[in-house]
Amino acid sequence: MTGHPVRYREAGRGPASQVAGFLALPERTTKPRRRGVSHVLDNGMSLAEAELRLASAADSIDVWKFGWGTAYVDPALHAKLELLASHQVLACTGGTLLEVSWQQGVLGEFMDWAEGVGFPCIEVSCGSVAIPRDVKTEMIRSASSRFVVLSEIGLKDPEAAPSARQWGADAQADLEAGARWIVTEGRESGTVGLYDPAGEVRTEIVDAVVSAVGLENVLFEAPRRDQQAWLIRRYGANVNLGNIAPAEALSVETLRLGLRSDTMGTFPSYGEAPAKREESC
Repeated sequence: MTGHPVRYREAGRGPASQVAGFLALPERTTKPRRRGVSHVLDNGMSLAEAELRLASAADSIDVWKFGWGTAYVDPALHAKLELLASHQVLACTGGTLLEVSWQQGVLGEFMDWAEGVGFPCIEVSCGSVAIPRDVKTEMIRSASSRFVVLSEIGLKDPEAAPSARQWGADAQADLEAGARWIVTEGRESGTVGLYDPAGEVRTEIVDAVVSAVGLENVLFEAPRRDQQAWLIRRYGANVNLGNIAPAEALSVETLRLGLRSDTMGTFPSYGEAPAKREESC
């Protein structure tokens, strides 16, 4: 072999892009970070599967949401919380669990339980239950003294007509109340809220929310590759993305770095996309 050998860092230390180092790639923030966050959705996976996912992608995962109410019934909850903490991944309750607790008049008990079992982060939402604006504001204020708060805006109802003005106002109110990130509703399907029924981005909603609170404070639920790529092309490698399938965390990292055709050439200073060919190579 000719030339200088590639020097590798110690295995298991840092993301693969830092291990090899021979490609010119866009700069990525590192954990703990506020920008460039990848938020994954745990839909009830086993402890063994969570261990495998984190073994390969922990450096690319910042927030791990126990979807809906799965945290309440997950028999491996305590072990998973310890595992996530050891990988510097924020464990977060799903917003639906908070909504059900409020609806049943046990919000205080929910907060005490979440803190007691070791959740550093909770989601405050009103996507399924009609929680009044002043009540949601007080929820965030109270919770932010005990947790990192992700506050979701938008409804889960596919028939609801989203208002860009309302989303912007809600985002601003939630941030002022103490939320660290404003989460834009997209569900695990990517066909409601921020997206139309075909999964296309509602750009007026995106613009309104970013204008209201600033890009670094927004976490876009984007479960689909085309949605992730759209947001990366628009806002760069360090846009905050949520509701990622844990198995796709590394795949999303390649999108961020322009190592997948969907975003290749997005960052001109790191190389242009190759010209289209008449025939495949």
